[in-house]
Amino acid sequence: MENAPSRRNFLAAGLALPAAASASRSSGAEQSQTQPPGRPSSGAAPQYRILGKTGLRVTTVGYGCMITSDPSVIARAVDMGINYFDTSRNYQNGQNERMVGAALGARRKDVFLASKSNDNPRTGPGILAEIETSLKELNTGYLDVWHLHGLSNPAEITDELVEAAYKAKAQGKIRFVGVSTHNLPAIVDRLLEAKIEVVQPQYSFASAKSYGAAIEKLSAAGVGVIAMKVMARGRGPSRPAAFAPAALKWAINNPAIATTVPSMTDIEQLQQNFKAMGERFTDADAQILSARLEEIGPYFCRMCGQCAGQCPKGLPVPDMVRFVMYADGYGQFPLGRENFQRMSAERQKVRCGDCATCAVHCPNGVQVAARLSRAQQLFAC
Repeated sequence: MENAPSRRNFLAAGLALPAAASASRSSGAEQSQTQPPGRPSSGAAPQYRILGKTGLRVTTVGYGCMITSDPSVIARAVDMGINYFDTSRNYQNGQNERMVGAALGARRKDVFLASKSNDNPRTGPGILAEIETSLKELNTGYLDVWHLHGLSNPAEITDELVEAAYKAKAQGKIRFVGVSTHNLPAIVDRLLEAKIEVVQPQYSFASAKSYGAAIEKLSAAGVGVIAMKVMARGRGPSRPAAFAPAALKWAINNPAIATTVPSMTDIEQLQQNFKAMGERFTDADAQILSARLEEIGPYFCRMCGQCAGQCPKGLPVPDMVRFVMYADGYGQFPLGRENFQRMSAERQKVRCGDCATCAVHCPNGVQVAARLSRAQQLFAC
């Protein structure tokens, strides 16, 4: 792990964030004409920032609905004051949007709602049809943010897709055009060229080194930034007990991050994340994350992109490590297998055990061959 962040370097980088974030919170707390009506909350008060140039005044902790199956948790989050909810056309085999729509009900007007396209190959007419389906499933007339989902290289952000998204905006079906990505550094310049208004990258204490400059570039251009996968769950139980609040505080204490969308499955997780929204990132938090970084080093992909093209059999290494993370880190085996089976049949048949040595070398120390073999063991037919 020669290039991995050392404990000393991590502490220095992490502890530099709170002061700047404090200033951002003060300026971001200004009222916006585009915020939904407020709702009373119990306990700690929500904290807000403005989502880039959109004017949306969002809570710094939003709600990632991807693995939620209990609609009462979503309803409770609205009651507490969380006002940004994120889902996708393909979550839970297309059922997540319907559940989220039912959970919000008449309170849809009190929140900002985002969804995303499917991961399948897309055309302009195809994504316009998907938006129509999302609106129907979510029982809403419009989406506040709609993302082209899971784009990893500039070539995927085609003029056809961007123009279709802006057509939907002109029709009033979406308010702002976004992109979600697990490889922000590779596409950041194309995002700016395409005038994408909101970007949702994976971003955590584990990926700060490779993602920091790209995050700042978006923020400086007025692009709204939403951090996903902030917990960096490499492996272990689905509930990331002690390190979760520290990881969440680390992300929201970066003033370039408007909101975060951690996954939540129950009221206990919701309350834990809500509490973290109003707390500062401390020396003790830095120590917790430093230890966690060492623990997940062999398992967690930083999505730095340096392994791209290294596999002679064409396996998408970062994606496959992420699929294993869904199973081993989130406790979501079906989600991992669903993503694995979206790969081509040729890639699904590859077995890393057939290679004498692995040609892929991770600069951050991820045990690539072991992770990919684990994916094949878990998900292959």
